[in-house]
Amino acid sequence: MNDTRDSLNHDTDAELERELAALDALDDDDEPDDLEDDDDFDGAFEDLDDDPEGDDENLAHAGALSAPMAREQRLAATAQLTEEERTEIELLVGIMPPRISEAVRSEGLSGIIEIVMDLGRVPTARYGTGDVYLSATEVTEQELTQVVAQVSEFGEDNRAGIPRTLHRISAIRNRRGHIIGLTCRIGRSVSGSGGIMQDLIESGKSVLLLGRPGVGKTTMLRDVARMLADDLGKRVVIVDSSNEIGGDGDIPHHGIGRARRMQVRSPHLQHEVMIEAVENHTPEVIVIDEIGTALEADAARTIAERGVQLVGTAHGTTLSNLMQNPTLSDLIGGIESVTLGDEEARRRGTQKTILERRSPPTFEVLVEIQGFQRLAVHEDVAETVDALLRGYEAEAEIRVIGDGGNIETVERMPLRTTPAEPLNAREEPERRQMLTAAPGGPQRRLLPFGISRARLESAIDQTRSGARIVDSVRDADAVFTLRPYYRRRSGPLKQAEERGIPIYVLRNNTTQQMERQLLALRGDGDASDPTTAALRETEEAIADVSTRGAQSVELAPQSAYIRRLQHELATRHGLRTVSKGNEPFRRVTVIGEAAPPTRGLPWGDTREQRAR
Repeated sequence: MNDTRDSLNHDTDAELERELAALDALDDDDEPDDLEDDDDFDGAFEDLDDDPEGDDENLAHAGALSAPMAREQRLAATAQLTEEERTEIELLVGIMPPRISEAVRSEGLSGIIEIVMDLGRVPTARYGTGDVYLSATEVTEQELTQVVAQVSEFGEDNRAGIPRTLHRISAIRNRRGHIIGLTCRIGRSVSGSGGIMQDLIESGKSVLLLGRPGVGKTTMLRDVARMLADDLGKRVVIVDSSNEIGGDGDIPHHGIGRARRMQVRSPHLQHEVMIEAVENHTPEVIVIDEIGTALEADAARTIAERGVQLVGTAHGTTLSNLMQNPTLSDLIGGIESVTLGDEEARRRGTQKTILERRSPPTFEVLVEIQGFQRLAVHEDVAETVDALLRGYEAEAEIRVIGDGGNIETVERMPLRTTPAEPLNAREEPERRQMLTAAPGGPQRRLLPFGISRARLESAIDQTRSGARIVDSVRDADAVFTLRPYYRRRSGPLKQAEERGIPIYVLRNNTTQQMERQLLALRGDGDASDPTTAALRETEEAIADVSTRGAQSVELAPQSAYIRRLQHELATRHGLRTVSKGNEPFRRVTVIGEAAPPTRGLPWGDTREQRAR
């Protein structure tokens, strides 16, 4: 500042005095305005250093602790806990060092999931809303020793507990085997949490639960065991590998009701205890937690084949995860690579090497726990897995639980078809604006049954067909479906036949096949699909024989697969059929009841004729 003053060149002393006065004023206000308010910031750190007892408050000021509003909500919810719930949580909080237990109580007992103590780090409480630092002082080795001394002995899985409680204490060890960290999880018995699956449990089918860690699989499994034993009166045996279902100690927790509990000496022996439970204790239901190895999956299949109902959990979050897990995919039937013959690959419209389900699934029902109040239920695992492997649309039943614990909404939603994508409910595709129909295209109202609605919409747009999609047979004048559904003739297909509505059978569920059929309906492109044309000809022949008095009607030559469909169609109408001629001119003849019976097979094909 003095250098600045000396450098000024002024003509008069008055001007010099005025300039010096202005510079002095600048000296007094030399600090930037934004630093004037830093006293509070510096004071916070001074208090942090000088006042150890105020560390928690300063951490809260810095944002490390929970927001006051969240704390108030937890404290309000804690006040509403029942005496039994509060006592159960206090059994774990009470073994913590005093400074940690007091901090937990001040933060609130409601909603707490875990208390984490790591050597040399500050203790942390994990709530459903996030993590909360309990103190600015690091955890010491003496504090870890104090907690370890008050729990049961740690097993091979580094887990311990408190007798007759559901709490779980898991240890982290260093290379020398010394404990340097503890994860203390709060165990709760929530009566009624399994009620959302009551209809599935009462059906007698085996049920598998999937979900991410901490979402409540074990809590729901425990209540299901209680419901089976107490409400349904079944003989239930729980195979408890880590004492997480029935609690620690020899006397199980009351949360499992009258169900019996078999403890597992070592986690890698769980599959042996599963078989032992069936052989020695004549259970009607086996409850298993955390199926994670191939041996345990094989044991589960053995139990299911003996007619015992299974209820268990497995590692994974969705059905797609399980399909991609080579170790546990056997729980849903197993996935294997199959090589098709040339004719079969052409018939399916797929590659020669495909993925198929190997065997019936061990668990007939699969439940994805997507959240504390949301489930996705696959009531027929075999059908869902087959549909996903073949690229078809699959659906799941979404159940949402209300605040009272009852089912609030139930809806069926389509799922993604590729195993690489998460199996979450897909949003309804946005309906596109339809283009003007091409000349010559008749107006059609199409009902898709067993095929992708979105792909059919795309095919309509691409071909500029004058068609729209309807949702019921009453509104349709044509039905698009696939061969497997046409064979069964169920639901809308049966109603369509009774109403005389034409049914168009596609080779596969692809946009190209749909475009081809739409062009055939318009009269453009290729002729009608051979399968559809052959079945329509068969229906005309059946009508001639059944109602118009014809003795027999000979159909056009077709391939072996189409001839088989023609035989099945005529047999369902109570008529006999016979195949005549040699390939490629072999053809089916529909015969009335008055005609003499054919020899050989029901369809009239002898082994020598089929060989030709």
